[in-house]
Amino acid sequence: MTLDIPDILIQSSPFPPIEEVLSSKGKIKILKILTHYEELNISEIVRRAQLNHATVSQHLDYFKTVGIVQEKAFGRIRIYRLSPEDAKVKVIRDLMESWEHSELESDMQNRPGSYIKTF
Repeated sequence: MTLDIPDILIQSSPFPPIEEVLSSKGKIKILKILTHYEELNISEIVRRAQLNHATVSQHLDYFKTVGIVQEKAFGRIRIYRLSPEDAKVKVIRDLMESWEHSELESDMQNRPGSYIKTF
């Protein structure tokens, strides 16, 4: 049995597909940075991501539109962070942290002279 979902409900989905959210290295870098550093201003995100200001601004605007990034304003300074209450943000955080942990484990195992257990 299949469910027939009206096209209007699919098209009006408030959150885009994961392919769109993670569609570029730049977006992934920004998400990784915000996962690690919690809150940063745009200049610091630009520096850490090694992307230009316009690109970072465009990606942050996109993330704000889909609700996974929040912006706080202090005069002219804007601080960005991942939306803590969003369930999809938790998944993104878990993915980034798991991936980073796996990279560290892989690096440790591939170092010359490291002890690797084999069974």
